[in-house]
Amino acid sequence: MRIDIISAAPNLLESPFNHSIVKRAQQSGIAEIVVHDLREYGLGKYKQIDDTQFGGGAGMILMLEPIVNCIKKLQSERMYDEIIYMTPDAKVLNQSTANSLSLKENILILAGHYKGVDQRIRDKYITKEISIGDYVITGGELAAAVLVDAVVRLIPGAIGDEQSALTDSFQDNLLSPPVYTRPAEFEGMKVPEILLSGNFPKIDDWRMEKAFERTQKIRPDLIDNE
Repeated sequence: MRIDIISAAPNLLESPFNHSIVKRAQQSGIAEIVVHDLREYGLGKYKQIDDTQFGGGAGMILMLEPIVNCIKKLQSERMYDEIIYMTPDAKVLNQSTANSLSLKENILILAGHYKGVDQRIRDKYITKEISIGDYVITGGELAAAVLVDAVVRLIPGAIGDEQSALTDSFQDNLLSPPVYTRPAEFEGMKVPEILLSGNFPKIDDWRMEKAFERTQKIRPDLIDNE
C-alpha cells in the first residue's frame, strides 16, 4: 500500500512514522508513506498557501490553487482509491472504516489546517472525509497519523501475529475483554481461574462474556447500533 499525505506542517509527521509497527511496515515494503510539503506548491515569492475568508471571519483558510496543483501532480503519477480529507466536521473514524481502507492500494490524505480548506476542494476532489473525534486539534497532521497507524497495522504482515489485530476492540462491535499475564497472583490479586484452566473453549466463552459486559457498561451505543 502507498499512502501520500499533503501537509502544511510536514515536520509534525516525522516521528509518528519512524517507530513501531508503521516503521517496520515501511522497512519491509508492506507500506510506503510519502509526505508532501504543501508549501512547495505555494503561490508567489513567499510560497503562500493560506488567505483570509470571503465574507470576513476569524482564521485563515488553506487556498485552492496550491492544493489542486499538488493533487494533480500526484494524480499524474498514480490512481488513488481514495482522496481523504482529515477534518473535525466529518464522520468519526471507526474500525470498520480502517478495515475497509486497509484493502486499498493507493490512498491520498489531505491534512486540514487553520480554519480548514476552500470548500471547492472538498466538493471536487475529496472522496472521503474523516474525523478522529468530536474535538479540534491544531491541524490534521496528527489526525492523519492516527488514520495511517489504524490502517497500516491491519495490512497482512504488518503485525507478526495477525490474529492479534482480529481480536482488537471494535472488530466485532465489542470492547476487548480483560487481559492478564504473569504472575498469577500479586499482592493478593489473582488471575481468574478459568484463564489458568487450559480449557480453551470455555476461555473463549469467558472472554466473550466479559467483552459484552465491558461494552454494555462503557460503550452501550456499540451494542445498540448492531
